[in-house]
Amino acid sequence: MTEESTFLPPRQRGVFIHSFLLALLAGLTAWGIWLLTRAAMGPAFMLSALLTLTAALPIPFIGYRLYALLRANYHLGREKLKLSWGLRVEEIPLSDVEWVRPVTDLTTPLKLPRLHLPGSILGLRRHPDLAMVEFLASDTKTLILVATAKHVFAISPDNPRRFAREFQLATELGALSRAESFSTYPTFIVAEAWKNLLARYFWLSGLLLNIGILVRVSILIPNLESITLGFKASGEAHGPFPPVQLMLLPFISFTLFIIGWIAGLYFYRWEEQKILALILWASSTITGILFLIGIFFSITT
Repeated sequence: MTEESTFLPPRQRGVFIHSFLLALLAGLTAWGIWLLTRAAMGPAFMLSALLTLTAALPIPFIGYRLYALLRANYHLGREKLKLSWGLRVEEIPLSDVEWVRPVTDLTTPLKLPRLHLPGSILGLRRHPDLAMVEFLASDTKTLILVATAKHVFAISPDNPRRFAREFQLATELGALSRAESFSTYPTFIVAEAWKNLLARYFWLSGLLLNIGILVRVSILIPNLESITLGFKASGEAHGPFPPVQLMLLPFISFTLFIIGWIAGLYFYRWEEQKILALILWASSTITGILFLIGIFFSITT
C-alpha cells in the first residue's frame, strides 16, 4: 500500500435521492408560501401554514446529510484510521483496531438505524453480539465492521476488499509513530459554541426576536384591512395587499436565522474562523430587528 489511502463511500444514488428530496421539499415550501399569500384567515390559511412548515422543517436535516455524504471519506494511514462524515470525525490508532470483517460474517443480521436513507445510513443500533454499533455508511452492499475494544463502526468503502487488504498490510508494516484517538460529534460543536457568551447571546436574541415577530404578526393580522409591502421606484408604496401576506415576514426571518445558525456552526470549527461565525450569528439578530421594523412600516405606510 501507499503511505496513506483514502476510500470514498458510494455516493451517486444517495446524492440523487437527497437532491431530489431537497428540490421537492423546497418546491412544496414555495407553493405553501404562495398559498399563504392568497388564503384568507381560516381553515385554508391553517392548512397552507401546516403544509409550509411540514415541508420546510426537514430541509436543514436533509441538507446536512447531503453535505455530510459529499464530504465523507475513510482515510487509512500507517498510524491511524480516520472516519469523516460531515461534522462527525473519528480517528482510531491502528493498534486499537481489534478486527475488520464484512457484515455478512455475522451470525445474527445487523439491523440498520431507524432513520436512514440510501446514501445516509447514520446512527446507532444495538446488536446482541457486538453491543452498540455506530453507522457511518452510505450503502448496505459494501458494509464492513471495524471493531475496537470500546466501539464498533459500520462503514461502507466503495471497495471493501481493497480496504480490508490494505488495512491488513498496514498493521503488518507497523506504525511509524504512536497516534492518539480523537472524536468529534456535531453536538460537540454546538456545546462548544454555547460556552461562548457572545454566541449564546446572539442565538437566544435571534430566536426570541423571531418568536416575537411571529406573535406580533399573529396578533396584527385579524385587526388589519390591508398592508403595504415595499416601495415603487417613484417612492409610492406597493399595495394594498391582504394582511395575511404579512405572514411572509416571520417565515423568511426564521429561515434566514436557521441558515445563519448552521453556517456559523460550520465556521466555528476552526479557531481562525470563529469571528466569521460570530458575525453570521450577529447578522441574524440584526435581521430580526430589521424585520420588526419592516412590520411597523407595512402597517403604518
